[in-house]
Amino acid sequence: MQPSFAPAVIARLREAPGILVLTGAGTSAESGVPTFRDAQTGLWARFKPEELATPEAFQRNPRTVWEWYAWRRELVGRAQPNPGHLALVEWERRAPGLTVVTQNVDGLHQRAGSRNVIEVHGNITRTRCSQEDTVVASWPESGDVPPRCPRCGGLLRPDVVWFGEQLPPGAFEAASAAASNCAVCLSVGTSSLVQPAASLPLIARAHGAMLVEVNPDRTPLTESVEYSLRGRAGEVLPELVRAVWG
Repeated sequence: MQPSFAPAVIARLREAPGILVLTGAGTSAESGVPTFRDAQTGLWARFKPEELATPEAFQRNPRTVWEWYAWRRELVGRAQPNPGHLALVEWERRAPGLTVVTQNVDGLHQRAGSRNVIEVHGNITRTRCSQEDTVVASWPESGDVPPRCPRCGGLLRPDVVWFGEQLPPGAFEAASAAASNCAVCLSVGTSSLVQPAASLPLIARAHGAMLVEVNPDRTPLTESVEYSLRGRAGEVLPELVRAVWG
């Protein structure tokens, strides 16, 4: 059965000059990417993610942290964009004013074909120098784990935001600007718990945007939205695109 959407939602989405789509872990989970707090398996079962994703953990045991992220990078590399990702690509093609702000670090939106993507938590497929804070594309094979920066010799690390760290320079500012200027904000597959990303829909609402939530479950944002579309991104977004664009 195809879901039904309120005519007001369809009309606003069809006419909106700017749309912000905030995506979270649920969007990538449909591609087989474990959410950050999913139970660890195998070698990593005895670790809590919160104990590995910190600057302090990297200082104490950089090898363990690097190898954990290498394992996660393998999982991401095997994942493929799902219908939710692809629906947003089609939406952007028809409405260039659509901006995706993602809390995910897997790069699946870009792999699907989305061009206007703001990554507020970084990207696990990139590597940066822990000393110079610059992205490093390649380095000589030396056997070091983690490898070292070819420029300064500092330890390399994944280009993601760890607990206690600031967001990438300019990322939240760009996301806030998109939220302030959108006519509709969709919160898709996110728990609405992680700050400051969770504040973006409220920024949008404060500037007059319609809030729409796409999630199989209620979240702290649910009470603030005008429309809740209960379901997974890969199910709801393709149908929503068809309903808006015909």
